[in-house]
Amino acid sequence: MKAPIVLIGIGELGGEFARGFLRCGRPVYPITRKTDLSAVANQLPSPGLVLITVQENELDGVLAKLPESWRDKVGLVQNELLPRHWQRHAISDPTVAVVWFEKKPTLALTNILYTPVYGPRAALLMEALDAIKIPNRCVENEDELLYQLLRKSLYILTVNICGLACGGTVGELWRHHRALAREVATEAVGILEWLTERELPTEKLIAGMVEGIEDCPDRNCLGRSAKLRLERALHYAREAGLETPRLNEIYRQINAS
Repeated sequence: MKAPIVLIGIGELGGEFARGFLRCGRPVYPITRKTDLSAVANQLPSPGLVLITVQENELDGVLAKLPESWRDKVGLVQNELLPRHWQRHAISDPTVAVVWFEKKPTLALTNILYTPVYGPRAALLMEALDAIKIPNRCVENEDELLYQLLRKSLYILTVNICGLACGGTVGELWRHHRALAREVATEAVGILEWLTERELPTEKLIAGMVEGIEDCPDRNCLGRSAKLRLERALHYAREAGLETPRLNEIYRQINAS
């Protein structure tokens, strides 16, 4: 029997990965909020992968209580994911997929660009993605992984936050509100620079974000976590001492309505 997959988080995204692994003949063990991780780890000390598909605001809590025997088998797929999120939990070499597809309860799976994958268990993730016909590509090094993580973070931050101000689709945002999108993106890059502690190529990241916009222009800007993303970005900006006039204006606008 092939090594089992432990899946922490059974939402829409986790469900798609589970489908892919099952099609590859790999047993999948789902973990819910009520599951005792230590008890499962005692029964499954050496899974092929421990894939964590919880939402961004739940990731810290999951990583903090991850059993020791699983810590070198971690797979991560969250939006807004950066190395700091796993490094602060002393997880040195996770497998990461920068997911550009989405699945919602009332909508079919939608592909946007390809999904870059990196890490020691990248082949397992790519096998599952191939099984459900998700375009994917193996990333060659950590610098390329960081660019891909930043590009996706910038995309999701920009379109969600702009969606709070103007609604519509990502294609409409770039066609009709490009100045707004560039202002929000530029302020978001400043926050990402502080989070990564390095100077970032603003125009390259914006161009990468635009590739995502142009690949699926009919996708709605506004997501259910948009306001939380804005609040989190403003929290980081205050902590870093950054000026974010456009983000501040959008926040005032949505709270005044």
